[in-house]
Amino acid sequence: MFRFEDPKYLYLLAVVLLLALVRYLTYRNQKKRLRKFGDPELVRQLMPLVSRWRPGVKFWLLEGALALLIVMMARPQFGKSISQKQRAGIETVIAIDVSNSMRAVDKDGDGMLSRLERAKMIVGKLIDQFTNDKIGLVVFAGDAFIQLPITNDFVSAKMFLNSIDPSMINNQGTDIAAAIRTSSLCFTQREHVGKAIIVITDGEDHEGAALEAAKKAHEEEGRNVYVLGIGSPKGSLVPMADGSGYMIDNTGQQVMSRLNEQMCAEVAQAGGGAYIHVENTAAAQKQLEEVLDKLEKAETSIYSEFDEQFQAVGLIALLLLILEVCILDRQNPTLRKLKLFKR
Repeated sequence: MFRFEDPKYLYLLAVVLLLALVRYLTYRNQKKRLRKFGDPELVRQLMPLVSRWRPGVKFWLLEGALALLIVMMARPQFGKSISQKQRAGIETVIAIDVSNSMRAVDKDGDGMLSRLERAKMIVGKLIDQFTNDKIGLVVFAGDAFIQLPITNDFVSAKMFLNSIDPSMINNQGTDIAAAIRTSSLCFTQREHVGKAIIVITDGEDHEGAALEAAKKAHEEEGRNVYVLGIGSPKGSLVPMADGSGYMIDNTGQQVMSRLNEQMCAEVAQAGGGAYIHVENTAAAQKQLEEVLDKLEKAETSIYSEFDEQFQAVGLIALLLLILEVCILDRQNPTLRKLKLFKR
């Protein structure tokens, strides 16, 4: 069975046809100019060393080499040879808090980024480090829902990550228990593989039951619950969505959102994981990678059903290029005098 792994490159063969058309038009104009100069037979006698066929042969050799290089880029594959490799990976579901308090900008944070922007930065860098793992995304506030089912499509994961915004959930609040329960539903049924739930929140749990949910996820379902506390324990004002000012509570006071580190640490401990305070994203990123590396990694088989054939195509293209270099544009006067079959 024959196929191309990247057939989109074959569209470049149109360039080969375009060059052939340009060559034809140029050759036709050249013949017209020679006819104006004089009788074609006489002109040939005036240019005895000019070859009629060598330039054409050189051109078509280059055309053939170019076409083969394009085919090589398309990665031709043939056969049914199956190779089996082993790779290790974990399954990770990241639950991101999108409550209004995540709009706050903390003075002790990274620059002028909001808590949500810092959370998305950490997750984006974590995705960049994944190779053989699976990832899922959950967003939560007063409710929780699955933003991206668990997958190894990291391009889609980053696309969905960038689209996360507090406006996604109308029911505001912070229900960490719902986030953990929803995250637990995302995992596959595979055994002997590390399964991690990473909750990124400012720790203002308005619903309760987070400890029970984390304990159940760990002891009964085999998940490890990690909590990334993002925000300042000192508190920060929560800006309005339209940027017109800061949120005000029922008493007319500006809303101050504080990171509840004690609650975050207790949830992580109940979930058999670890608590990380995100004060510096780079340091938090390193800590998170270290704890995830300790999880059990499953061995997964990978099968490749086709053998790559681009090497043979590349070799033929190289031979054509060498042959083109060896052929001169004009006749060799020394070889022209050589009569191998003279009687």
